[in-house]
Amino acid sequence: MHYVSTRGEKTDIFAAAAIVQGIAADGGLFIPTEIPAFSLDELKSLAPLSYQERAIRLLGLFLTDYTPEEITACVKAAYSAEKFASSAVAPLKTLKEKLHVLELWHGPTSAFKDMALQLLPRLLSTALKKTGEKSEIVILVATSGDTGKAALEGFKDVDQIRVLVFYPAKGVSEIQRLQMVTQEGGNVTVAAVLGNFDDTQTGVKKIFTDKKFQELLAGEGYKLSSANSINWGRLVPQIVYYFSAYADLLAANQIQAGEKVNFVVPTGNFGNILAGYYAKCMGLPVNRLICASNSNNVLADFLQTGTYDKRREFYKTLSPSMDIVISSNLERLLYLVSGQNAKKVAAWMNELNTQGVYEVDPDTLAKIQETFSAEWVNDEGTLDTIGRVYQETGYVVDTHTAVAWQAAEKYRQATADGAQCVIVSTASPFKFNASVLSALTKPDEKELTALSEFEILRRLSTFTKWPVPTALAELENKEIRHTAVFPVSGMPAAVRACLNMDLE
Repeated sequence: MHYVSTRGEKTDIFAAAAIVQGIAADGGLFIPTEIPAFSLDELKSLAPLSYQERAIRLLGLFLTDYTPEEITACVKAAYSAEKFASSAVAPLKTLKEKLHVLELWHGPTSAFKDMALQLLPRLLSTALKKTGEKSEIVILVATSGDTGKAALEGFKDVDQIRVLVFYPAKGVSEIQRLQMVTQEGGNVTVAAVLGNFDDTQTGVKKIFTDKKFQELLAGEGYKLSSANSINWGRLVPQIVYYFSAYADLLAANQIQAGEKVNFVVPTGNFGNILAGYYAKCMGLPVNRLICASNSNNVLADFLQTGTYDKRREFYKTLSPSMDIVISSNLERLLYLVSGQNAKKVAAWMNELNTQGVYEVDPDTLAKIQETFSAEWVNDEGTLDTIGRVYQETGYVVDTHTAVAWQAAEKYRQATADGAQCVIVSTASPFKFNASVLSALTKPDEKELTALSEFEILRRLSTFTKWPVPTALAELENKEIRHTAVFPVSGMPAAVRACLNMDLE
């Protein structure tokens, strides 16, 4: 299977090269030239299989230049019992009639990014051997909280790869920050950026498209790549868990083969929900994909109106991993629904970059709305939902999953759609412990402020009787290793410092 750029660059490459390169030279995103079909009989055959077996079968359809043995080795190492606390890897739990939660946070960093970022380093290492790449790969990551730690953990001490993670200095939870700044590994660097996530992500994209800077790096034996969901190797593993959730519903006799299901996805950069769209295009019986946003509701507005306008106030919310106004992966959807019209996509992206807004044509919007619905939830609704869900079911949701839960409720009220509904749960409640504890116990604000992060973790565990994930509990005694802070304009200097280079 071949891969091309969403913006029309003539390069036509295989998956391994696309994964190594990360982003196309014209600034576009790599996308497969075809979408493989998966029949209903093949879907039914997934029901008795393990998550690893499902992943091997599905990934092979896209990574056709990898051998079956290579894919099997990558998958087994990524989703091992040492890495994931649940033997199911991504367990599906039924909480109400026709309402299920897909838990994607049983990996080493307690967030859904582990589902892809435990696999990507292995795909990339294999790709380097397959392509004969001799340069040292420098992975640049912009994170709103979870991608950073998952990338650091996944790429830690991997040969021929260095990792530099940028995070907004005041845009992540304290637990997320501690996970990153205590990261061990001889090939990892973490830097805070004086700006929000969009500033951080834009800074990384500018580095990727600065040809002079890349030439200087190449002269020193370095080549840039990405672990963000702009990298196809990050996106393709996420397709698997949509099929896996459906297979689990079949195995539990919750649905009949071919019955359509709704998925509700909390999303900021649009990669998670886009993977669901790919699954539908392959043949998974998806009824609706419901995009759940917080107060940074640029995606909800776009999906409802066809106008993408980033010229809006940026809100720091209780669901920080969704505090994003520029959603990179939307570009891939636009390419697909516009009939693979790279000229249109490039024009829209140029308008976004130069004017801060673009509007798709009515036919493109209609195609999007055939599958996508959108709702958004503010912080007050998020806290209320955490409390209600616990009272009604005894289940504890984090702030991002709470956004999706209420979005599902709002969608059902607005449409009376009675289809089976899967809420995609993207993080452990312990990653956002202060917000969750506040919603469940309503402590005095001064009392909560006086508690350390780890006292809050213990209180939340005592109240819910859920154990604190080991990796989070261990943060209390870990050394702070990364303290660098840069302005947005200083991000290239951070790359030079990471590589011990003076390129000026």
